[in-house]
Formats: sequence, C-alpha cells, structure tokens
Amino acid sequence: MINVNKILIAPDSFKESLSAIQVCDAIEKGMQKVNDNLIFEKLPLADGGEGTVKAMVAADNGELVSIDVYGPLGKTVTAEYGLIDTGKTAVIEMAEASGLALVATSQRNPLKTTTYGTGQLIVDALERGCNKIILGIGGSATTDFGTGLAQALGVRFFTESGKQITDFMNGELMGRIDSVSLDDVHPLLRGCEILVACDVDNPLLGPKGAVYTYSPQKGASPEICDTLEKNMQHIHDKLAQNTRPVKDIPGAGAAGGLGGGLLAFFNAQLLPGVQIVLDTCHFDKRIKDCDLIVTGEGKIDSQTVFGKTIAGVCERAGKQGVPVVALAGSVDISLNEMNKIGLHACLSICPGPMDLDRAMKNSFSLVEQTASQLLRLVTL
Repeated sequence: MINVNKILIAPDSFKESLSAIQVCDAIEKGMQKVNDNLIFEKLPLADGGEGTVKAMVAADNGELVSIDVYGPLGKTVTAEYGLIDTGKTAVIEMAEASGLALVATSQRNPLKTTTYGTGQLIVDALERGCNKIILGIGGSATTDFGTGLAQALGVRFFTESGKQITDFMNGELMGRIDSVSLDDVHPLLRGCEILVACDVDNPLLGPKGAVYTYSPQKGASPEICDTLEKNMQHIHDKLAQNTRPVKDIPGAGAAGGLGGGLLAFFNAQLLPGVQIVLDTCHFDKRIKDCDLIVTGEGKIDSQTVFGKTIAGVCERAGKQGVPVVALAGSVDISLNEMNKIGLHACLSICPGPMDLDRAMKNSFSLVEQTASQLLRLVTL
C-alpha cells in the first residue's frame, strides 16, 4: 500500500484500438470509481511514431493544422501536423505526407517516391512562425535521402549538363545529381531548430543501411535495391563535398536515408523519440509532486526495454523515486526486464483468454476495469 494523493496518467496509445488520449480517459474513469477525491493529471504520450502529433497537441492544448501537399507519388494529399508551445513548435509526422500507407501496394517503388510533401509541411510551419520543428520519421514510403524534402525547402539539384532538376526528387533522380546548391534555402530555417525522432541506429549505406534494410518493405526488388544503393552512395558523396559526411552516423539510414539527409542539409539533431516527447511535455517537472505514475501501451514485451514510451517514463520517474505501473493488452515481459527499466508492476487488461478482435473492440472498458482494480490494489 502507498499513500496516494496525485496520480499522473501517462500512457502511449494501444495501437489500432485506443489513442493515448482515450487510454488516459479510460484509466481516469476507472480510478475515479474507486476514489474521486484524488488528483488525476492526464498526459498522453508517444515515442515519436504514429500518434505523436495528436498526443503532443493534446498534452499542450495545442492546435492541429491541415493542408494539402504532394504525396509520395506527387499526387495531392491532405496532411495534418500540430502546433504547440503557443505556436512556436511544430510537431510533424512525415508519414502524413510521405508515408507508405499513402501508396497502393501495386504502386510501391521507392525509386519513384518522394519526401517533397514533408518539406511542404515544414515550410508551412516556418511561415506560421515556428522556430522549432519536431519531426517523426517512421512509416516512410521513400528512399530519397530527404532530397525531396530539401527541394521543397529551397535546395537546388543540377545534372552534369548544369540543368536544374525540377521534377520531385526521388530515389531514381538521386543518381542524376552532379551538383547541389544551398544558396536559396528557405531563410526562416536559419533560426529554426530541427529535432528528429529517430529510434533506429542504421547507417546510411551497406547491408544494414537505408536501402537493404528497409526498401524491400516499400516495394523494392533486389535489382531496385542495387540501383538505390548506388544512387544513395552517389548523392552522399556529392553532398559531402560541401557538407559533412554522414554515412556512418547511427540513424542516418532511417526513413530511406531521411535521417542522414536532415543531418547533411540542415544540421538537424537525431534523438530518441520518447526523449523528445518527454522533454517537450516537461515531464520531469510534471512528476515532481506525483505519488504514482500509470502508463501503458498495447503490447509490453522485450522490445519495450529498448527506447519505447514505458522505458522512457520509467527512466525519468526512477530519478525522482516515483513508482510506475503499466497496463497493456498483451504482457510478455520477464521480471528481470521489468527490473531493468524500473517498472514496478505490469497488468494485462484481459481478465482471461480472449481473442484479439474481442479485446480490441472492448479495450476502453477493459482498461477502465483494470485501472479500478489497480487503484484498489495500491490504496485499499
């Protein structure tokens, strides 16, 4: 039993079932049934992947912006991003504009896809007055080293004949670049900080790099992969003549080389997604007077230990001695792994054997019921 006065509810989403905001609501509702005199503070979280924009906007009482941009194949799509910190920080998921889900399976070919639309989102944010960009780069359809994004922001690419490439840059056009000009980069970028949520450590090139690790998932055949690798090496070497080489930096291979491109073109910072989210939400300050933190995600397993939301919450909470308990749809984690990240307890929301479809359809009530049981356990 612990003496509880204030509880911070800080979960990630339950993927394809509940958003982080809905999980917060379910936990609060369940706990209020046991004791509605406690102070509950809700802080929906994410790790830089899907759901990050909505979680951070909700946590900051920010604003969602929706604009039309060019999608991975150059067709217009409507993409959404968030404004927080009184409009000074933009939170962008590149998958909104350049994601694999935007390309039909039959059309997937990373030689042809571009990050141009993600660059358009950044331009829009800059022109609304943002001086900080938080960019999640998961779920990409592209392998273009961020050249499309850079093109939208004013970087110019030229062929050997000196002709400027005006088509949207993509994996194929990378191989035609002879020179690069940064002279016309958007002027508002000079005073802008770019933080990239990057949770992989793949280098740009080689068997564990951007092409051979991820491009087959985006529709690339072995032959296409060989072409992309050659083109990626080519653009990197051309750009390295004017900027720093980035091919061996961990994370440069993320999102089809977008991580490396952001480093090379704009001197961005690659950071673990959950750390960016926690810092932006002022997590350390918000837990100072808390007695308990309740977190969670759809599945807790051995991967949770490696940079996921729950691990980040436990690390920060442990420094201040605040206990953390977690709820999940599926729990497959050992006691040693729980101890490793400092998780005090982990409860499944499923009261017994249950098929996935039923669990997902009833996830709100299951979270609510388990949260009630949790509070009874720790306080009564």
